Amino acid sequence: MKPLLPVSASEVPALTRALATALEGGAAVFPVAGGDLVAPAAEVDDGIALVIETSGSTDAPKRVLLTADALTASADATHDVLGGIGHWLLALPGHYIAGAQVIVRSLLAGSEPVFLSGGGFEVRAFAEASAEFDPTIPHYTSLVPVQLARLVEAAEHDRFIAAALGSFDAVLLGGQAAPAGLVARADALGARVVRTYGSSETAGGCVYDGLPLPGVRVRIVDDEVQLAGPTLASGYLDDPERTARAFETDASGTRWYRTGDLGAFDAEGRLRIRGRADDVIISGGIKVALGEVERAVRGLPGLAGAVVVPVADPEWGERAAVVSGEASVSLDALAEATDAAGLHPAARPVRLVVLDPLPMLASGKPDRRAIAAHLSSSGRRTRE
Repeated sequence: MKPLLPVSASEVPALTRALATALEGGAAVFPVAGGDLVAPAAEVDDGIALVIETSGSTDAPKRVLLTADALTASADATHDVLGGIGHWLLALPGHYIAGAQVIVRSLLAGSEPVFLSGGGFEVRAFAEASAEFDPTIPHYTSLVPVQLARLVEAAEHDRFIAAALGSFDAVLLGGQAAPAGLVARADALGARVVRTYGSSETAGGCVYDGLPLPGVRVRIVDDEVQLAGPTLASGYLDDPERTARAFETDASGTRWYRTGDLGAFDAEGRLRIRGRADDVIISGGIKVALGEVERAVRGLPGLAGAVVVPVADPEWGERAAVVSGEASVSLDALAEATDAAGLHPAARPVRLVVLDPLPMLASGKPDRRAIAAHLSSSGRRTRE
């Protein structure tokens, strides 16, 4: 056993040093948002290098145990796919796995990440930090869709920002589904966007543009995406029951992570995510994946950040409701969008609700439980 060291995620140099020590077998690191440096446990197993606290859009927080081997396997596979080691710009908080992995990749590349000063994400700061890179050495960054959207919006009117965005050899994009059209707009500006899929339980993104990283395996069991390979977490800190539910070992001895995501392979063999298994409703006897409805309506004006949640219906059982910070389309337009996406008529939304601001989790994802609870409790009092 060895100690678990809490380190402020906002102190990037200190976090970088702590992670370097952890990768070499020293104390494990628990990156903490804010200034409350309280570790969740005194000690962890010797192989653990990093503990990431995370929550999905509905689950209670989890503390994911990651070994140095898993972190290294993920970082090495990423560099292999991107074409080699390079310099990294840290634009995400270090207490998220995507941010921590930027630091790990930098360390394995023999450098330290360039990071944004002042805290938070600012488009101008991102562009100015990008100018620090040696153009003869590949450089990369990792973003979430809301960050890329802000960069694209600014870059379409600012040549300096456009040049900064286009200067990266790869921009990893993950965390949640990108709004319709965002990646195409980024591509038009010269950005090389790589869509990633994964989680803290897989040491970050492990499927790039629908294809697994070297060593990673993907299978679909009862529509659920399951992942295996050297990047898997060891489990959850002090939570053996949750660990047993999320990780299983098959008859051949292969350990699989049950993601809880619905997915399928397309004609080219690329993984496509349909939504969360726990976000499937039965509407008039038809299974409707709310994630698919969400992707369909997010291409409409003003709905790029829309969230789709279930609402009770006396005839159908449940129907889909679209919740957004603004509303500029009709229910007919929503129906046309879901029909155009090839979804069953049962997927057509029956409510468009304005909720500003949208409740959010600390991770930056919409708090779907709070949104659904608000609709349930407010009834028709919510402005529609």
